[in-house]
Amino acid sequence: MYRVFWIWLMVFGVLTFCAGCSRADEEEVRVRQATHADDQWYPSTAARLGQMVDKYLANVKKTPVDGEVVALIVPHAGYAFSGQVAAYAYKQIEGMKFDTVVLVGPSHKYSFPGASVYESGVYRNPLGDVEVDSETAKLLLDSSKAIEFQPRIHIPEHSLENQIPFLQRTLSNFKIVPVLMWDHGKQNCDMLSTALANALKGKNVLLIASTDMSHFLSYNEAAKVDKAMISAIETAEPDVIRKRMDEYLSRSTRQKSYAPCGIGAVLVVVDAARKLGADSVKVLKYANSGDVPVIGDKDRVVGYMAAMLSKSGGSGQGNTDEALDTPLNEEQQAILLKLARESIETNLETGKRKKLETTDERMKVKQGAFVTLRKRGTLRGCIGYIEPIESLCDAVADMAVSAATQDPRFPKVSMDEMKDINIEISVLSIPRRVESADEIELGKHGVIVQRGGRRGVFLPQVATETGWDKETFLEHLCYGKAGLPKDAWKDKGTDLIIFTAQLFEEEE
Repeated sequence: MYRVFWIWLMVFGVLTFCAGCSRADEEEVRVRQATHADDQWYPSTAARLGQMVDKYLANVKKTPVDGEVVALIVPHAGYAFSGQVAAYAYKQIEGMKFDTVVLVGPSHKYSFPGASVYESGVYRNPLGDVEVDSETAKLLLDSSKAIEFQPRIHIPEHSLENQIPFLQRTLSNFKIVPVLMWDHGKQNCDMLSTALANALKGKNVLLIASTDMSHFLSYNEAAKVDKAMISAIETAEPDVIRKRMDEYLSRSTRQKSYAPCGIGAVLVVVDAARKLGADSVKVLKYANSGDVPVIGDKDRVVGYMAAMLSKSGGSGQGNTDEALDTPLNEEQQAILLKLARESIETNLETGKRKKLETTDERMKVKQGAFVTLRKRGTLRGCIGYIEPIESLCDAVADMAVSAATQDPRFPKVSMDEMKDINIEISVLSIPRRVESADEIELGKHGVIVQRGGRRGVFLPQVATETGWDKETFLEHLCYGKAGLPKDAWKDKGTDLIIFTAQLFEEEE
């Protein structure tokens, strides 16, 4: 009888909610009740909830921002675990004025295509009601058939609900647009980020991406995995973030542990923020649940990050033009070549990664790098980062191991082979788009071609080694590397991106 009663109550509640959605009575407001104000996720009374959030905020100092805050990336776990990290992001907007806050988060309970935007009404919690910006919500709903309002998806979801008390304690007179998504595929993310950028252009808005980082790894493993993902996010390049995510998801046995649960929200918000003028990402805080005193378990942790995207005029990559333009001297080249070889050998022997401890600031500059392996003059592996994801020394160490063990064209290098292998390193400049192939100088420029989801790259030395003319070079790049038509480089819809490289190798 008890079970029948609860089934009846659940059905009646849904029917009442849906009936309310269809009424024309303007005085009746659709209310999304808090489902996680249960004293476990966060406090159930206004007094205790306000006190907890205020305490977290009081523990943080504002970080100076040279420009305008456009977006935040924040965690969404129980406040006892992630609340202090979230406060690092929300402290940055304390006292600011935003008309609307657009919250993008993952759906943990439902899988569905497109996105679900809460249409109208209020989100209610112990601190009060926050009104949904129905006008902006309607712009999003009208922009694509893939964007719908599905109430059932929002009812049990905590990823957005957990953000609102922090907004209530840092802002005043604002509205929200809650957006949930499940599909983090490129097509869906591009659709949603474009819709957001178009709907929000010219408005006084704040974007928020809600995500936790890795899940249920050991303390040290989580810190390592999360550091790698954070370094990709710091580039503010969605393609770089997606590449790093794809690397995680390829580890099929533990993909859910490695990948942030809200990676789709991060991709969408970073891309939309860039389209709205953001050009800088600053990571404000990282910690995991193992850092929480008393209740933190270091055997199975969840990672948390707070970050801010702003219009600052900077590259967002922590590099200065002077540092990037400074070529590596012979001593630095020798150190990196030695690091590459020792990294491969350490990995082959122990499965671990060698780390370079250095005080040389040039080595710490974030810069793209490729490592090429040749065995008696024949290619044996080549993998690299185009974008400045990691410090130069870390990029070389990581890419050396990847070239030896993960190039899909070749079997894994054995320790016996190492004596016959020569290592070459290419240190790359920041890539930049060009208007036409006329700007490409063969032998000087490496080239990236991309259209849609397809992308291919040739390093500068490819033209020299093959002897191709420019047209042949670009045809091979389009067809052989990117899987595009040979003449795709001539089309306006194809991006041509160039970079230069400082090349050096071991002595034979």
